[in-house]
Amino acid sequence: MTTGKINVSVENIFPLIKKFLYSDHEIFLRELVSNGTDATLKLKHLISIGEAKVEYGNPIIEIKVDKDGKKIHIIDQGLGMTADEVEKYINQVAFSGAEEFLDKYKDSAKDSGIIGHFGLGFYSAFMVAEKVEIITKSYKDEPAAHWTCDGSPEFTLEPADKTSRGTEIILHIAEDSLEFLDDSKISGLLNKYNKFMPIPIKFGTRTETLPKPEDAPEDYVNETIEVDNIINNPNPAWTKQPSELSDEDYKNFYRELYPMQFEEPLFNIHLNVDYPFNLTGILYFPKLGTDMQIQKDKIQLYQNQVYVTDNVEGIVPEFLTMLKGVIDSPDIPLNVSRSGLQADGAVKKISNYITRKVADKLKALFNENRADFEAKWNDIKIVLEYGMLSEDKFYEKAGAFVLYPTVDDKYFTLEELKEKLKENQTDKDGKLVVLYAGNKDAQHSYIEAAKEKGYEVLLLDSPIISHLIQKIENDNRDVTFVRVDSDHIDNLIKKDENTISKLSDEEKATLKTSLEAYIPKAYSVQLEAMDSQAAPFIITQPEFMRRMKEMSQTGGGGMFGMGNMPEMYNLVVNTNSDLASSILNTEDKTHQEHLVKQALDLAKLSQNLLKGEALTAFVKRSFEMIK
Repeated sequence: MTTGKINVSVENIFPLIKKFLYSDHEIFLRELVSNGTDATLKLKHLISIGEAKVEYGNPIIEIKVDKDGKKIHIIDQGLGMTADEVEKYINQVAFSGAEEFLDKYKDSAKDSGIIGHFGLGFYSAFMVAEKVEIITKSYKDEPAAHWTCDGSPEFTLEPADKTSRGTEIILHIAEDSLEFLDDSKISGLLNKYNKFMPIPIKFGTRTETLPKPEDAPEDYVNETIEVDNIINNPNPAWTKQPSELSDEDYKNFYRELYPMQFEEPLFNIHLNVDYPFNLTGILYFPKLGTDMQIQKDKIQLYQNQVYVTDNVEGIVPEFLTMLKGVIDSPDIPLNVSRSGLQADGAVKKISNYITRKVADKLKALFNENRADFEAKWNDIKIVLEYGMLSEDKFYEKAGAFVLYPTVDDKYFTLEELKEKLKENQTDKDGKLVVLYAGNKDAQHSYIEAAKEKGYEVLLLDSPIISHLIQKIENDNRDVTFVRVDSDHIDNLIKKDENTISKLSDEEKATLKTSLEAYIPKAYSVQLEAMDSQAAPFIITQPEFMRRMKEMSQTGGGGMFGMGNMPEMYNLVVNTNSDLASSILNTEDKTHQEHLVKQALDLAKLSQNLLKGEALTAFVKRSFEMIK
């Protein structure tokens, strides 16, 4: 029997591990199961190169919970350890056996799937255990060893009578961690961290009903047997080649990842690269709508099939964090800050690769079946529009597949739109004027007025559209975007004929003075000669000011320095309307004021600007008119 002190640099290493080294105690199970998986994969590799002369068999990792004894057992059938190896690997804290193994066999072990290390690995056991035992027997023809440590630097190491190859770790659970003796707790942790580990993991047994024999009598009772309850899928879809998987396989894997998600994904993107970095994974486009926040943190990050986190910010381009799926890469550093991640060369390459792969997939979908792509547009547009804003490399490719829908459900690329509008929608400077609505219902009257004039109106209703059209205009100097309820479109779009005003210049000046006496200062009066049947009063907003205000509300305030901008509107008055003549010719100032305020409130109402006390007064005034 050997006794001694563990080779550590500080006496209080165990309290340090328990309280500070790991922020979440539950990961002890991930660490220990990962170690067992490593040991099994190492053995498989040594057998494959002829260095281990043993049968591999069908090894599993087994987890047992002993509630009465307050113990958890983690048992593997891997390569095990000799007493000397226990001294070397267990008693020298932070010495990574996986790293040494990979260094020794770096050429032949490249594709062996060895998980590697997560910090101090084995010593995470002391986060939940007051005493830990290791009973292990190497694949080599040497005696088994039994190591025991009670959470102090003191340990014992003695021979054991174990005859089967592998390692059993026994955790004597501390009083403050008894929750981990609950079967449902352990099952939940295994499902969270080890759901796709490459070695089958057994936790308990389950009852399975045998099929009824063909010649069984009518009163035959189906037999049942107890079978191992394997809780993981060692061969998840992302570890396979795309050619091996059908559409149904991808959908089934999505259901496996998100069992409570009832909607099918729209499509998937399979990631698979081994140079200049290693990365596999599958990303899914769910139905997203226009909500930019609710979907985040749905992509799971793995290292060699070991779950790490669902916060992939800094690894996956931000605009793609609204997707779902899995990314698995051994080349992503785990023990660095977010800023460190973003500066890491391998991570930058991974992020750029994912961006390119997503863009290529979208282009292929657009080219292969445009009608289907158009049908899915409203469910994916927020991701693509955000990507155009935030990733220059994505923006460069996006012109080939990003769509601009009209209020009548027609879809154009930007180049197609330019070609369509060049005959009818140009301003005085020859720029193409792209009219768009942000809300079909709220801007219905403006949309109809524009359509009556033969104009095409887009429906651009995402929360970041003001930022995006600013970027598009900067890159396309021959195009300007104007919301359909902004400065009156007859001022912006070149027409062959001008409607003549019924009022003289003197009458128009008088009318403007009368109007300005009764309307709020936030409104700028503009007199326009329009068709006599057009609305007498129309409220618009200056396009530039409205857009800047929207951008300041969606994150552009600091960027543009606009802060809290005041409300500004144009009151466009049709000088050819009967109402304009009535206001001009009314000598009774009280009646004149009544006409202006009623007409202004009606215009406000159409823009959803009439609220609170003003709305109450308008309703009361309208009832008085009916009487």
